[in-house]
Amino acid sequence: MLTNLHVEMVEVGPRDGLQNEAALVSTADKAELVRRAIDYGARRIEVTSFVNPKKVPQLADAEALVALLPDCDDVTYIGLVLNRRGAERAIAAERIDELGAVCVTSDSFGIRNQGQSADESLAAAIEIVGLAKGAERSAQITIATAFGCPFEGEVPVARVVEMAKRAADCAPREIALADTIGCGSPAQVAEMVGRVREAVAGLPVRVHFHNTRGTGLANVWAAVGEGAATVDAALGGLGGCPFAPGAAGNVATEDVLYMLGRSHIETGLDLDKAVAAAAWLAGRMDRALPAMVGRAPIFPART
Repeated sequence: MLTNLHVEMVEVGPRDGLQNEAALVSTADKAELVRRAIDYGARRIEVTSFVNPKKVPQLADAEALVALLPDCDDVTYIGLVLNRRGAERAIAAERIDELGAVCVTSDSFGIRNQGQSADESLAAAIEIVGLAKGAERSAQITIATAFGCPFEGEVPVARVVEMAKRAADCAPREIALADTIGCGSPAQVAEMVGRVREAVAGLPVRVHFHNTRGTGLANVWAAVGEGAATVDAALGGLGGCPFAPGAAGNVATEDVLYMLGRSHIETGLDLDKAVAAAAWLAGRMDRALPAMVGRAPIFPART
């Protein structure tokens, strides 16, 4: 029986939603996207990443964007970082409240994504948590390719559990499990979330799903059923990874909100405002976005 009646949402659209877009999005539009996310209720927002601008040119304006962020005491701004240099940049930006560190399960993906083996990426993530704490910021660790690697295929559950245990030892805010290429299935997700929650001694588990093969929403539901505390989503369902061939968009914020809301699970986000923000974003991107709810008639109909 589902007992988790409140789920926290992290809006990742400004970072993961935009990072793989070929056409550069203006810094002003990114700041407006953050402002609209705050308006529809997002209180944790992954705003950018502090990575090599040559590798991810869409996010080369990290510091400039941070300078434009609205000043909201109740909003946590997250910056993704992959190494010490990125952590130092995020901390120096001052308005980044939380550092998001990433480790990976496979050497092949790690080398392509961040120039590190899997074990080196975990060591770097642990170091980032320490740097964040030293600067009085929070930090979390995401285990990428937790459900499968584009180069090495299946990832053993035991491998993910072992990495989660080691990551938990440095006491991050939470451990996240990321389906980087959207290959996970609900049964796999349920097992993984359940085993990781048991292994990390009460530390919250966050989940991050891409919808490459159409299982994203089902995977969210399976994760919430196993007690995942937090769900990442991107407005409009945008997203992808420059280093993961074929990875499609994230689960859409508005689609997740509809599913959870109709299931009587609170998120604190306003669906109508999210749909309106997605329509604005589609206009800025000059194309229809992958999300489904905004295309459908309002239900229940309003009189």
